Amino acid sequence: MTTLTFVQGDITDQSVDAIVNAANSSLLGGGGVDGAIHRRGGPAILEDCRKLRASHYGKGLPTGQAVATTAGNLNARWVIHTVGPVHSATDDRSDQLASCYRASLELADELGARTVAFPAVSAGIYGWPLDDAARIAIRTVRRTPTRVEEVRFVLFDEAAYAAFTGYAAL
Repeated sequence: MTTLTFVQGDITDQSVDAIVNAANSSLLGGGGVDGAIHRRGGPAILEDCRKLRASHYGKGLPTGQAVATTAGNLNARWVIHTVGPVHSATDDRSDQLASCYRASLELADELGARTVAFPAVSAGIYGWPLDDAARIAIRTVRRTPTRVEEVRFVLFDEAAYAAFTGYAAL
């Protein structure tokens, strides 16, 4: 059974097999979690991302899918990049957000990862409400069959930490 743990802090400080990156579809870095992972991980991550763009993902990584690269200078073996949906008040994109977690766990299994650190995908600049992001993330992880032993949600601020731990307690 997968253990869920919750940490308030910086995902780039985590010592795990795989760190999940809330990437943008270009895979070439950006702001928020994506920018932090690229900065801290160093040029090896960007180099792998460029290779992915030159081969299978010429138009970018589609929303809800996941790919892996080296972790560069991070204290992990891999970075799993997933593209979350932008929140919409008119279109229900919950399935796309759930797919980010499911696809990341499936890829973690393929890689042999036993510990995985997730951020709150789409809950930053993509505008997903924290309570709903927490509900979708935790429910999806709990329902996805996986050999991952620990899923660690690494939440950057107090509000995200409170939303995730509050939902997990239900």
